[in-house]
Amino acid sequence: MPDKEYKEYERKHKETNPVVAICYDFDKTLSPDDMQAQGYIQSVGYNVPDFWKKSNSLASDNEMDQNLAYMYTMKQESEGKVLFTKEKLAEYGASVQLFPGVEQWFERIREYGKSQGVIVEHYIISSGLKEMIEGTAVAKAGAFEKIYASSFCYNEKGVAVWPAQVVNYTNKTQFLFRIEKGVLDINDSAVNESFSPEEMRVPFRNIVYIGDSDTDIPCMKLVTSYGGHSIGVYNAESKDKTKVYKMMRDGRIKYFAPADYREGTELDLLVKAIINRTAANEALETLHYKNKIERIKADKESNEEERQKADLLIALENSGSFATTHSLISELQKIDDWSYEEKEILFQIALDNSQIRYILRDLDVEAFYKKLLKNTKTMTSNAQEIKDILESDD
Repeated sequence: MPDKEYKEYERKHKETNPVVAICYDFDKTLSPDDMQAQGYIQSVGYNVPDFWKKSNSLASDNEMDQNLAYMYTMKQESEGKVLFTKEKLAEYGASVQLFPGVEQWFERIREYGKSQGVIVEHYIISSGLKEMIEGTAVAKAGAFEKIYASSFCYNEKGVAVWPAQVVNYTNKTQFLFRIEKGVLDINDSAVNESFSPEEMRVPFRNIVYIGDSDTDIPCMKLVTSYGGHSIGVYNAESKDKTKVYKMMRDGRIKYFAPADYREGTELDLLVKAIINRTAANEALETLHYKNKIERIKADKESNEEERQKADLLIALENSGSFATTHSLISELQKIDDWSYEEKEILFQIALDNSQIRYILRDLDVEAFYKKLLKNTKTMTSNAQEIKDILESDD
């Protein structure tokens, strides 16, 4: 592959206030059915089960990704029947049914977050079609920070000719890392760079993933294992909890609730509780980070002092003149904290180096060693010998 031409990508930076990223699957999470089954499949003369049977058979017979298979089937079946353009796919998206409360949900939750000092961002991570999602009323109203979904590229006539992006259940997880680091562009390789925990724009503990089925399991598991919040939703009308029970049993999700996004519902109260918890938790994290920085700074200063002491001990041991000794004693007197081992080294140096022993009774040298002795709780033989020399009449 040839070298990529350099491009400066727009990236999101860490905010002063904490950010909660709520990530959604689309089909059967925000909408009761697959988006393709709400107009497109019928327009090309298929009933829904037959269309998916053909698509899945294509995938099985050719060892093909199931999402590529449905995209190929959509394109092939549209020939001579309907226009297969971005605009037409958006029209199908406009007719997609949404669960109760979805249209008001995104702005209301953003405003609630703001009232708690938390920035709330909404993201789509879906195997469905980006063009259809972009055609929905909520997307047109600016509900989503970013839509990660399968999509087509188009020729000069605006007709879809080839998949531009395919999102399946395993590669969905990469988008969580993009959101975590603020590296949102699909081609920005900075997502692979190392970030310290403090540099993460949205740490996983502040990521919420809402999904409904097996295709969401890798994302749910990742979010849950890194301390975030995974929520399984089910259709409130059917009340079938089989899938969410299994996901809960397998440790994929922390919570489940009906896919009812109206104010005051279980899901509404749950997400608000997560926002509240995030506000409190991030205040503690901020304090923790402040204390950590202070400790690192203190350690650095301490380490510098330790290095200074080590250098002075070596220099004193090697002192070859009275003048050098007096100069070193002047520096040593500036240090108050000496360990037991360091004191013992200082006593041993004074006994072994004649340039120090001979001037132990000089005022500055005597004052330094008397101070060391005063702060010595256990008298070693070396310490006692120094004490005896300083107290002698000679």
